[in-house]
Amino acid sequence: MQNSQPFNKKFIAAAIIERDGKILIARRADQSKCHPGKWEFPGGKVEAGETLQECLKRELFEELGIHAEVGEYFCTSTFYHKDVLFDMCVFKVPSFKGEIKLNEHSAIAWVTISELANYDYPEPDLPIIELLQRTALP
Repeated sequence: MQNSQPFNKKFIAAAIIERDGKILIARRADQSKCHPGKWEFPGGKVEAGETLQECLKRELFEELGIHAEVGEYFCTSTFYHKDVLFDMCVFKVPSFKGEIKLNEHSAIAWVTISELANYDYPEPDLPIIELLQRTALP
């Protein structure tokens, strides 16, 4: 039996950038097309022929001007946006080289896991925060 709706799935790679026991979050610019002013884990859409890790390295360089070391896979947040299914695959980034520049964001913050709850995020980021809070060491 054929599905009457075409299957359309896209992938996003996102980063949990860690430094000194804190995690970097970035505030989307007010002129962003999607979720302006909300905080997020940096990353972006996978382009044709890219692996998730290659995408994440490219996006972090484009958005923040850093050369990231992509570490272990953390989780996937699956969501629909404009009738498209997205898998946002999240990786830990234990280190990077370069100074952070705000090329696509209006601000960044280094926060502890408990401080993550103090910021406003798009829906797809919420399961990532919940998992970080559940798996954090006391």
